[in-house]
Amino acid sequence: MLPKNLKMQATPNLQDELIERNPFFIDAFTTNTPIGATFLCTRNFNCGSLTFTTSMSMFQIFQHTDVSNDRMDEEEQSQRPLDLNHAKGLALYILKSLLAAVEKKKRKHGESIGEKLTQIIEELGRQPYYSIAPLVANVRSLEAHDIIPLTANGKTVSHQVVLRHGDVLWIIDGQHRRKAVELVYDFLSSVTSYHKYPKGSFYPTKNKDKLDSDEVNVWNACKEISKWSEITLEVHIGLSIEQERQLFHDLNNKSKKVEKSIAYKFDNSNPVNSYVTSVIINDIFEKFDFDIKDKDEVKWEEETPNISRKQLVAINAVLFLNKANINGALPADVTEYKKTIANQFWYNVLDIPGMLEKQHKLKTTAAQPVVLKAIAKLYYDLFFGKNEELRTEENQNKLVDGLSDFDFSHTNPAWRYYILKETERSTYGLESLMGYLPKDEDGKIRDLGAYDEKTQTFRFATTHNDVYPLIGDILKWHCKLPSRNKS
Repeated sequence: MLPKNLKMQATPNLQDELIERNPFFIDAFTTNTPIGATFLCTRNFNCGSLTFTTSMSMFQIFQHTDVSNDRMDEEEQSQRPLDLNHAKGLALYILKSLLAAVEKKKRKHGESIGEKLTQIIEELGRQPYYSIAPLVANVRSLEAHDIIPLTANGKTVSHQVVLRHGDVLWIIDGQHRRKAVELVYDFLSSVTSYHKYPKGSFYPTKNKDKLDSDEVNVWNACKEISKWSEITLEVHIGLSIEQERQLFHDLNNKSKKVEKSIAYKFDNSNPVNSYVTSVIINDIFEKFDFDIKDKDEVKWEEETPNISRKQLVAINAVLFLNKANINGALPADVTEYKKTIANQFWYNVLDIPGMLEKQHKLKTTAAQPVVLKAIAKLYYDLFFGKNEELRTEENQNKLVDGLSDFDFSHTNPAWRYYILKETERSTYGLESLMGYLPKDEDGKIRDLGAYDEKTQTFRFATTHNDVYPLIGDILKWHCKLPSRNKS
């Protein structure tokens, strides 16, 4: 072993030797090339304005971009406030894409996939394809010598753009995607450093133990693959704050939003939506010629019994998740037991008198999605809920038996409870319903909907989240189930 003083001399001697053998080093480090990060780009003209398109790895996105939102002075803002929950949902999507990329790479190189990688992918759910939409940004300071043409045979074939230290690509469209990238980067850095899942992360796990080497290796592979997983950026040059704001407005308001029903029709990633398509639509509804409408609003006068795909998914969100939407659903939320109960739910719904008749919305209130949400909520509470006192076989039988003889007709006076006089409530035998429905004392005006005397139809209010708990109270009253009112 060399003495310490000789070891210390080894590095500079080696450097001198390398430079002597490679004089290019001297030339390379003494040129006047601007200092900073260099990216390949293509020149574009968007609506006649000069822009360039480039791509960056996830780490570079995090490093070289920023958002001018409410943490900055008002005169520098060109963004809305960040919705962290939305960013967390996108972060999970990006993480799933990295896991899929790791699996794809292993298959390509003939490597073993590994049980742990497969397990994590199955727990989060698979989908056929992943892609992140391009970000739109503005570089407020850029000089002519920062754009370098690349030539071949005397022709410009591409360009390089050099971001100097301090240059920032200000995100105009895509701040939630950028934040999602940051969350993924933080997650992977934490889990690979400490071998534990970070608290409060977007990652859905309850594992508090130290991770084994196989699981850590999965996340190390994701971290490695994120270094070359790129995102495209369209970069505008030298826009003022006013122009950034206008561009933000136009990008977010000049496009037509896809109807939820169409979006759900094309989605194969969400396990609740997959159940809706493969089981309810393609199996159960197919047997009864029950039609699915790929539009969000369905007319009452439709001849065939039907429901919009949007509302069908919303009902199943209540049934499986006890939520208003299916966002964030995981395969663990759609167990075989839950699917068995859900199948029973839908067969019982279709068995309600009038549900399979022509113009069924005029024949039964059960054809209104808000009523089905109320039934779905009761199913969730009594079959899947956390309250063990409610989740008993006795209550489950009461619900199923009670719904089979409940009056879902439009003329059922229970729907008009809040618009009936006290004497009328007594005439219809609704006095005991008072113990189930919320009291009027809090000053809130209850509104279940409106009854049309001429057509004898009851239309429930469109404020579903306010209405379906009240419908549920009426159903509990009929089924002699425990009231949510405290005595």
